[in-house]
Amino acid sequence: MAKTLELEFVTEFGKPVRLSIENPKEPIDESVVKPAMEEMIASGVFTSTNGNFASVKGARVIDRNVTEYEIV
Repeated sequence: MAKTLELEFVTEFGKPVRLSIENPKEPIDESVVKPAMEEMIASGVFTSTNGNFASVKGARVIDRNVTEYEIV
């Protein structure tokens, strides 16, 4: 199973933007995620082609199962 933590932000121009974190430490502590996202916004480290990050929209964990088959 591959898990990804997806952090969703809104830019200064109202456009959505996402940051993905592969294999996040579990369990996800919701009480830590929002303040961490707010700190990312305040630091101004991240930007996108649609502007600077302005607000927190949400977060989610995507759980994906991949089964590979060897085709000979």
